[in-house]
Amino acid sequence: MDVLWLLVCYGLLTALVLVSFFCGQWPIFQGTFIQRIYFFVTFGAYDYIRRFIHFACGSRGSNAMLSVEYYCCDRPNPILQLIYFLIIGATYYFIANSSFSYFPGYYLSGVHRYTSFLAVGVGILLFLLTSFSDPGTVCSANVSQYISAYPYDNIIFSEKKCSTCKIPKPARSKHCSICNRCVARFDHHCGWMNTCIGERNTGYFMAFILWHFLICIYGVVALALILAGRLKELKVIYILTAYYGIENSFRSLAPHVVLWLLSSYNTQILIMMFLAIVSLLLAGFFMYHAKLCLTNTTTNESFKWQDHLHWQRKVNEAKSSAEALKASLGGLNQERKTQESKWIAFFRRSRLEDLEVVKNNIYDRGFLNNIGEVLYPLSTRRSFGLNKSKSG
Repeated sequence: MDVLWLLVCYGLLTALVLVSFFCGQWPIFQGTFIQRIYFFVTFGAYDYIRRFIHFACGSRGSNAMLSVEYYCCDRPNPILQLIYFLIIGATYYFIANSSFSYFPGYYLSGVHRYTSFLAVGVGILLFLLTSFSDPGTVCSANVSQYISAYPYDNIIFSEKKCSTCKIPKPARSKHCSICNRCVARFDHHCGWMNTCIGERNTGYFMAFILWHFLICIYGVVALALILAGRLKELKVIYILTAYYGIENSFRSLAPHVVLWLLSSYNTQILIMMFLAIVSLLLAGFFMYHAKLCLTNTTTNESFKWQDHLHWQRKVNEAKSSAEALKASLGGLNQERKTQESKWIAFFRRSRLEDLEVVKNNIYDRGFLNNIGEVLYPLSTRRSFGLNKSKSG
């Protein structure tokens, strides 16, 4: 029972922290303990640590902490890359150490010792390809190529010059302050990869997320089949019914089977819970980015559109309010009309409700073209066409 309560507390605490971290800003959690946990995890804990270090070590300790913060958050560094290798290495080690002895089993053959190693190897390869491939660095030598590939929409992107790189800034690009370079079709800077996600490595990035989601699902299913095989091989159901007199029904057997699994295979169950939680996070992250790819939008552009639509809506509301006020003032100079029913006035649709702000994304060229642009970037096609025409 102690192991059962430990697993329950582990699952609840993990779920609480994850929900608070990812959903703490939602309006539904405003004023609740979820919001308070979110602020503590994102701001409060660091602030308390900073105050303690300043109290214990003075200004020298505070300056040292600021230097560490600058290196970890504002400069390229391999810390999260090392943590990735630590997580995937430790997880594979614990799975191999606790479960490989059951291969071959009742449901799984011994080939899974090698397929699991191959799956992890492919995941690491995708990680390296995403981390060390060029994200689409814009420089003076290729800036004209990117400008021709991505026209300005004059809505969220207009013709301007990068104040840091001193070169024209192509549409959809952004200067990354961490990497100190302009990146074409910039999506975001990924600390796990220690690089930007841009035009030339978005495909690798999407493949990395999807593959690691599949690895987690594979691990959960394989471990579940191992445990199911142990139930069959050790004839646990038969022993419980024949020797302990437990009724042969799911409701009667389930608590005893769960207790037996928790007491005998708690390591496998903990790993299964960890992989299941990670798979849910990866699934949500992949679906979010897949939606962006299908509409040919980047994370950076989604924030720009959000700001633009909010500003445009405010402008339209101001114009509509001004027109309504002008109409009201003009009505005072006319002859008095028949008094309108209060019920009609109450249910009349407000002019502000008729306002509609449309997102005009000129880069959305349709489902197939958008997917093709992720797999085979526009600038690559343009440069290939130019080289072909020159050689011809």
